[in-house]
Amino acid sequence: MPISSYLNTSPVLGENIYLHASAQVIGDVRIGRDSSVWCNTVLRGDVNRIVIGECSNVQDFAIGHVSHKNAAKPDGSPLVIGDYVTIGHSVLLHGCTIGNECLIGMGSIIMDDVVVQDQVMVGAGSLVSPGKVLESGHLYVGRPAQKVRALTAEEIAYLKYSAEHYVRVKNNYLAA
Repeated sequence: MPISSYLNTSPVLGENIYLHASAQVIGDVRIGRDSSVWCNTVLRGDVNRIVIGECSNVQDFAIGHVSHKNAAKPDGSPLVIGDYVTIGHSVLLHGCTIGNECLIGMGSIIMDDVVVQDQVMVGAGSLVSPGKVLESGHLYVGRPAQKVRALTAEEIAYLKYSAEHYVRVKNNYLAA
């Protein structure tokens, strides 16, 4: 079963979402309308919350987790993903915030308290260190990730296109 409660919290799934049978969605996880969670993905909202916006996709083997609340950090580090976001295969997101219309490339790691502003592209295999802020409209690449350049108009348009493409794919799966 891909949906599990943790203590008194259970996942809340929006309308028209696709959740692959091999995915695991645990605890305080909210997934917005028209989003998709793909093969072997784990979203573990046990010690804090995970929120995924509308029309976003979390691809195969991705992991989403959080940091717990404590005296030094009363809110801990939840995981928040905006609308029209593409999270690539095997991405690890831990207690970070991803803005709207972003693409996080395959195999990237985004650590606690990172803020990825709207319309950012993170290149495949990048590592974003804790607490870093990635500025809107730029490409970041590397280990550690560095701002490389401003995104072109075509790349910015592609960010939303990528998410919309996954909405179409998940609709095909739902119709089957």
